[in-house]
Amino acid sequence: MERTLVIIKPDGMERNIIGDVIKRFESADLRIVGLKMIKADLSLMKKHYPDSMIPILGEKSVKAGAKVKDVNKQGKRVLGWLRKFMMSSPVVAMVLQGENAVKKVRQIVGSTDPSEADVGTIRADYSNDSIAVANAENRTVRNIVHASGSLDEAKKEISIWFKDNEIFG
Repeated sequence: MERTLVIIKPDGMERNIIGDVIKRFESADLRIVGLKMIKADLSLMKKHYPDSMIPILGEKSVKAGAKVKDVNKQGKRVLGWLRKFMMSSPVVAMVLQGENAVKKVRQIVGSTDPSEADVGTIRADYSNDSIAVANAENRTVRNIVHASGSLDEAKKEISIWFKDNEIFG
């Protein structure tokens, strides 16, 4: 049994779709073993979205069509937008457990760029945003949820958001 982290971001909270998002995971036979609403601060965001993400975020911008001279500078801008957005309202963090939980959750949520997400995924169904539009508007993409990308990432992220005594199962 694997565990993974999912965060319903401020746009999901604002849209009042917490129950709809959770239902997608429960319907896929994933069990919630940790759940809380939290207002993230900068310290938490720096742990969750570390500076090491700068080149990755810069490359995502380029892939989405952004014309940038310095990928790292662009990545730093995107990271700042992302951290600020995630601190703009409370979020719901949850630990999900199940067979192949990381892969299953990634399939349910869809591509990080909602414009590339498959129909039927959370990001395709609930977000009309794209990385290209977000870059043009100098903000982070609003894609409803964060989901750990690998088992190692999930273990690290769960430890950032949850204490051992906050996970049951």
